[in-house]
Amino acid sequence: MNATDALAAAKQASSDGKLSETAVENIQCWLTEDRYAQYRDQVAAEIAEEKWQALDDAFWTIIPFGTGGRRGRMYPIGSNAINDRTIGESAQGLADYVVEYHKGQKDLSCVIAYDTRHKSRHFAELCAGIMVAAGFKVYFLDDYRATPQLSYAVRYKNCDCGIMVTASHNPPSDNAVKVYWSSGAQVLPPHDKAIIDGVMSCEEIRVAPFDQALAEGKVEIITKEIDEAFLKVTAEQAFKGSRDVRILYTPLHGVGAEAVMPLLAADGFSEVEVYGPHEEKSGDFPNVPGHVSNPENKAVFEAPIEHAKANGFDLILATDPDCDRLGVAAPKTLDASGEWGTFNGNQIGALLADYILGKRKEAGTLSADHYVVKTLVTTELIRSLCDSYGVQCISDLLVGFKYIAEAMDANGPDKFVFGTEESHGYLVGQYCRDKDGAVACMLLSELAAELKQRGVSMHDHLAELYRTHGLHQEYLINLVMEGSEGMAAMQRLMKAFRETPPKSMAGIPVTRVRDYLNSVATDTASGEQSPLDGPVGNLIIMDLAEEGNYVAARPSGTEPKIKLYVFTKLGADESQDLDAAAAKLGQRLEALESDMRTFAKENS
Repeated sequence: MNATDALAAAKQASSDGKLSETAVENIQCWLTEDRYAQYRDQVAAEIAEEKWQALDDAFWTIIPFGTGGRRGRMYPIGSNAINDRTIGESAQGLADYVVEYHKGQKDLSCVIAYDTRHKSRHFAELCAGIMVAAGFKVYFLDDYRATPQLSYAVRYKNCDCGIMVTASHNPPSDNAVKVYWSSGAQVLPPHDKAIIDGVMSCEEIRVAPFDQALAEGKVEIITKEIDEAFLKVTAEQAFKGSRDVRILYTPLHGVGAEAVMPLLAADGFSEVEVYGPHEEKSGDFPNVPGHVSNPENKAVFEAPIEHAKANGFDLILATDPDCDRLGVAAPKTLDASGEWGTFNGNQIGALLADYILGKRKEAGTLSADHYVVKTLVTTELIRSLCDSYGVQCISDLLVGFKYIAEAMDANGPDKFVFGTEESHGYLVGQYCRDKDGAVACMLLSELAAELKQRGVSMHDHLAELYRTHGLHQEYLINLVMEGSEGMAAMQRLMKAFRETPPKSMAGIPVTRVRDYLNSVATDTASGEQSPLDGPVGNLIIMDLAEEGNYVAARPSGTEPKIKLYVFTKLGADESQDLDAAAAKLGQRLEALESDMRTFAKENS
């Protein structure tokens, strides 16, 4: 089938309801424009085979830059898929913008790293060739390495930008590029928009052969250099104390062992075992439930917990495939053979915040000028902890660790203590500007050893924090909405939250709606609107009549889903009987979830 006939067939398929109009528009570009010439036959062949659903998925939109870069399902063709063209456009758009931004500057440089996913090495070499062709010196991590190592390497080598090839904790079908600025943080406004403009207008992708660039010294391998420097600087974040704890670590088939194991050893932990069934580096993530290596998912801990119970481990640590997120499980009591439980991202953040602030206070290195950073959808227990230690809590941030990095630099990194977000991301120190699963593993291990020495389980320690600061419970609802129909449903639902929000949830009146996209807060009783200070982004928060209880909604920046966040709280006086408090909030969470799901079903 030639291009003309293929386009006619695609248009007919759209008339028959088999392809969206936007898919036909993008298919037309790939069939007729010179920049897509090498893919023309492949597109035509799939049209000839009437692969309408696959074509609609691959072409219904142009894959966007989200909170973490450009991420999606891999497919050989398509504007809404990860492939050589969309990855190439991303690298070319970055290269062109950096060249323009530093107009006249020579010696531009870029660091590139990659994880264990399918085609990650291929995409990394492709990006390297594009950056070299644009005049950059490329520093290349020549093996599977962690995202925080890439962030650190950008700063360590004083580079102008960086590229990490990873889709983090997404399914095996996905891949992505995360794009970093010279700060070591993922790109922020106005750079992100300018790069997107460059990507969208990219005509020609210029690529230097990787092997030739390597032979000519235009690509330099720095794996060993970064490994050594990263280990040194992360080990400097340690606190003194007991190291008597048995740790089971799972990299969930990702890159984490190369960062976590040396760091734990350097910090004095001698009894650490890598969980064998998850040790293989594989983009298929074969031995985790559903083949999704996400430490937020309790199911990934089920098999490791059985191994830990049988072999006397005190703690289980899990990092996602690119080792920037941490998940944790521990025994409910000091008996490792008894019942175990996992911790969610907010709970880990609170445990780490209290530990780090406590250690800093002991050392006399805290002042009223020091600060902790969290996002708008991260537990307010962090704020209460900051208040108790007399430090600031900066929290008026959109979702995405790049905003925490921005706050670090805006407020002075010398006074930065800790950054945390509910999706299991944590950072201390100044060495990088992204979340670091390795350093979080080290600090959590230190806390576990200290608690073991005191004869307290980690779960009991968290319970004590709740009695002191009030019980905080949060819940995340993921509403998956794939494809063009899903995008339309997401837009309808967010519109409904803005214009016709629920009057009450779980029997508690909704008193205010905070719309961060339009920077307006609406009093639901009077309908009066007032300016809303804060960041601008597609986030809505609905405050309930009971203080500290609220719900939030936002489309994910990395996956085809809407995330609904539910926050509940009781005061310290109501939290002394923790079982009764937990039962009360548990019922409230269930009711809030039910009401949110019902509203979403009716309005999407």
